[in-house]
Amino acid sequence: MNKLSLYSLSLSFISLMLFWVVMSGFFDAVHLTMGVLSVAGVMAINHKLKVHRFFSDDMNDLKELRYFRAVYYFFWMIYQIVVAGFHVVKVIFSPKLPTKLSIVRFKVDLPSSHAKMILGNSITLTPGTLTVDIEGDYFLVHALDDSSYKGIISDEMPREVLKLFQKEERPVISDVKITTKEYIHT
Repeated sequence: MNKLSLYSLSLSFISLMLFWVVMSGFFDAVHLTMGVLSVAGVMAINHKLKVHRFFSDDMNDLKELRYFRAVYYFFWMIYQIVVAGFHVVKVIFSPKLPTKLSIVRFKVDLPSSHAKMILGNSITLTPGTLTVDIEGDYFLVHALDDSSYKGIISDEMPREVLKLFQKEERPVISDVKITTKEYIHT
C-alpha cells in the first residue's frame, strides 16, 4: 500500500471539512467540532478500507480513472437522473399508459470491477431502472418500461463509464436479452 503523504491527508481533510461546513450551514464551535470529528472518522475508515482487496482484479485500477472525465460524468449523470425522473413521474401519473416491465440481461466489456461497479450503481441511481445482479461480465437489470433501459442497451451509459477509464471508443455491451411483461394500471 502506498504511504499517505501529508499533502494528500491535508487536501482530503480540507475538502471534507469544507463540504461539512457548506452542508451544515453552522459555524459555531459545537458544529465545527462535530465536523472535525466526523471528517477524522471518515478518513480513518477510508484508510482502513484501502488496505482490503474487494475484487479479485483490484490492482489499484482507480489510478487509471480520468478525473476530468469523472467531473463530466457527474454532471451527465445528474442530467440522466432528472430526465429519467420526469419520465417516471409521467408513467405514474398516466394510469391509462400501459407499463412494460422488463428484465434486461446483457454482457459488458469493461476494464475492471470498479468500472462494473460504477455502471451498476449508475443504473440503480437512474429512476426507472434497478441493477438486480452482476455476475462476472453479465448484468441483470429491472426496468419500468422500454425507454427506461434504452440508454443502457444503446450503449450510451456503458460507453460513458468506459470513458472514465480509457480514451478508446468501442462497443461495451453485447448479448442483450430482454424479457417484457405488459402491465395495465387499473
